[in-house]
Amino acid sequence: MLLFFSLILYKLQSLKKTLVIFAHPYYEYSTANVELVKAYEGIDNLHFKDLYEEYPDFHIATFRERKRIKDFERLIFHFPLIWFGLPPLLKLWIDEVFDMNWTSEDDHPLLNKDAVIIVTVGGKKDNYSEKGLYETTIPDLMKPLTLSLKVNSIEVKEIIAIHDADDLKEAELKKNSEEIKKTLQIP
Repeated sequence: MLLFFSLILYKLQSLKKTLVIFAHPYYEYSTANVELVKAYEGIDNLHFKDLYEEYPDFHIATFRERKRIKDFERLIFHFPLIWFGLPPLLKLWIDEVFDMNWTSEDDHPLLNKDAVIIVTVGGKKDNYSEKGLYETTIPDLMKPLTLSLKVNSIEVKEIIAIHDADDLKEAELKKNSEEIKKTLQIP
């Protein structure tokens, strides 16, 4: 049994160097996200960054962020869906940190990175389908983000949509946390 846990711990510690870019304007009121971010705790190769905590005035330290992002192999974007899009501070962070000049460079800071998108959604899964209430899907709503990543040579490994986020029970949150941990292990 000890060998099993040692192997799991080794796998978690040998993950790609990962930056979690978390953006929730009302984090303290989100019971789902308060629980879900615990999935990142205790992982050595992972740095958690709460944009709303770090930049409450929306004044992003662009050059510092550009330097920081170079050090990571994987970016995880974790946020709630707000009016069918990204939280405003996350959108601003991308606008200011990603440099369009990089797309013409052979060795830019975002080259050979990958990303995972984790989005919490207040609505039901059925509402986010071609025939659902909103007549669109979560991957379609993520197109501006996935396109921004693709243009910068970042491969999106997975989009995890956590529906009914406001109404999830403890067992469901635990299951979603386990899914996040499993996703961290994707090569």
